[in-house]
Amino acid sequence: MSENLMLVDVHAHLDHAMFGNELDAVISRAKKAGVKVIIQNGVNPETNRISLEMAKKFDIVKVALGIYPIDALNKEIEEGEYPLRGNKFDVDEELEFIGKQKDHIIALGEVGLDDFHVKGKLDSQKRTFQKIIELAEKIKKPLIVHSRDAEKEVIDMLESSRCKKVDMHCFSGNMKLVKRAADLGFHFSIPTSVVYNMHFKEIVKRVEINQLLTETDAPYLGPVKGERNEPAFIAQSIKTIAALKSFTLEECANNIFLNYKRLFE
Repeated sequence: MSENLMLVDVHAHLDHAMFGNELDAVISRAKKAGVKVIIQNGVNPETNRISLEMAKKFDIVKVALGIYPIDALNKEIEEGEYPLRGNKFDVDEELEFIGKQKDHIIALGEVGLDDFHVKGKLDSQKRTFQKIIELAEKIKKPLIVHSRDAEKEVIDMLESSRCKKVDMHCFSGNMKLVKRAADLGFHFSIPTSVVYNMHFKEIVKRVEINQLLTETDAPYLGPVKGERNEPAFIAQSIKTIAALKSFTLEECANNIFLNYKRLFE
């Protein structure tokens, strides 16, 4: 890989405790690998504010502010998966804050629905997600959408909205739902686990190159199971996607970077 390739990571959580004090080195490695843009995704008030500060420090970091499904994040905090101080806040107040940051952000994310971590909370999650969709319509920003075990519900809500600029982050739905979302014009960001994950390989094969994006979901979903992920590893995704699409590395990287520019800029 070379710095001449134009790589993009549209979904990372560089605020995560797993990065500790290593962010300068992580960003340096990303640049060396050819990464030109990292979209840092907030999940709650705490991480939203950290994300805004991070973008001031690192020139390749862009910001998406979001409200991750609250019950699911509470469970992840409780289990130590995403160590944060807490997650109690007023949704409307946070959405008002996000709206005021519209000139400093590139998208609303990470947002959506989750019926995996905590079952039976979709009704309350849908109320919050609907407010987020309405904010996206109002401030004309793309959505970076989480849909774990609620893929159909997410697509139903988005289809009835005016939101056309949508990235389905780490989409785990079946191929019928993949086709439905693709037919709606949505994009799919493919995580670095595509190097071994057959589901994501299948999405790459079925979805046109002009609707594919690359992401890490760092520190999760790395190319090596059980090891911390980071933006530099996008280079490995490009090799896999290029092979699946019968493109050169340059063709693959350039197409995906153009998709990023069309969706987010």
